[in-house]
Order: sequence, then C-alpha cells, then structure tokens
Amino acid sequence: MVQVTERDLAMVEWLGVVRLAEVDAIRWALGAMLGSAEPISTRKAQHWIMRMVEAGLVARARPTFQGASIVWATHDAVGRQPPNLFRQTTRHEVAVATVSARYLALGYTWQRDRRPISILDHQADGIATREGRAELVEVELTAKSTQRYMHIYENYSTRLAREGVSRVAYYCTADADRVVSREADRFIFRTERQRLVSTIAFDERGHWIGNSLSLTASFSSCSVVQDAND
Repeated sequence: MVQVTERDLAMVEWLGVVRLAEVDAIRWALGAMLGSAEPISTRKAQHWIMRMVEAGLVARARPTFQGASIVWATHDAVGRQPPNLFRQTTRHEVAVATVSARYLALGYTWQRDRRPISILDHQADGIATREGRAELVEVELTAKSTQRYMHIYENYSTRLAREGVSRVAYYCTADADRVVSREADRFIFRTERQRLVSTIAFDERGHWIGNSLSLTASFSSCSVVQDAND
C-alpha cells in the first residue's frame, strides 16, 4: 500500500488546479513543495508519479502529438472528470502548468482567476500571489485579434487600477510577444502600461525555452535568471 504524505496531497491539489502538467512542471512543483527554488531530478519526479498512479491519485498518458507524458489528478483525487487530451486547449493548459510550477518555486501561491462576471470581463490563466502581491498571469501561444486585446486590456486596466492587482505578466511565443506588446501600447493608458509585462518563454510548439522566472524584478521589466537545470 502506498503511503501518501501531506506533500503528496498538496501536489495533487495543485494538479487539480492546473488540470494538466508535463514532467518538467512536476519537477519544479515538487521542488517548491520541499521549500526549494530548484527542481528535483527527472528520476525523482517519475518515481513520484508512479507512486501516485499506484495510489490512484494521478493518471498519465503520452499522446502521439506530445513530446512528453502528461499527468493529471484523477476523479477520485479531485472530483474532476479526466481530461480530453485531444482538445485544442491541451497544449495551452500544459504551458500554464509550466509557468505555474516556476511561480511556486519562488514562493508564490497559485489559483485560478475568478470567472468572468460579464461579456466584456476576462479570466486570466491564473493568479500568482506572494506577500499580498497578486499578479494576473497569461500564457499566450497564439496571438489574438486586435478587437480581443482591446476588450482584454480595458478589463485589465480596470483591475490594475481598482482591484489591487500589482501587474499582469504574459509568457509568450515570439510571435505572440510582439502582438501582446504592440496592442498593450495602443490600449493601456500610459500610467498603467509598465505594469503589463511580456516575455518570450515558449517556442511555437509550446515548449518552455525561457529562463526561470525572476518575479522580484521591477514592474517595468520581466528579468530572468538561468534555469537551474540548464
């Protein structure tokens, strides 16, 4: 019988929030659960996954279109139905987990953003919080239309000014980064513009190519430090 620890349960709960994750994200999140800003080894992460599969708390698969195994919390663990790995959103959800795990490693908590309360409202991919500072986080693998960004940025401008949000951070492909920054220059008022930051963190297939997050940087930049596993 598998012995399940409090750390195991915390990891499974995180998987329930992000829905899907690759082994790389598991490495970073497990390191964070140990109080470290460094990822654990791939071997240790794989061992944890096997233990949780045996315990019935985690399931995994490796779709042919994916370069690595995908892991998720089971229905018995979090009360959610298993994901459809062939949905168009799978690549995006995996990328969100990749970013989320790196926030955890720097001492942030991670939660889903609140659901939209109106047609013009927008739900970010997540909220990262540390020491009372909340950041709205977006993963942008494909650029949206100008009209969409106009509505999204109007919403974010309001939340930055009135809801105590410290900044909005975008993690993008190179093409999306250019559009995100260009449209932010157009639609976000100059007094709030520096509080929306964007950085190139993914290749066109949604694989992480960035450095580990340096989230103590000033709002006017999104500095990075070298990944511990480089």
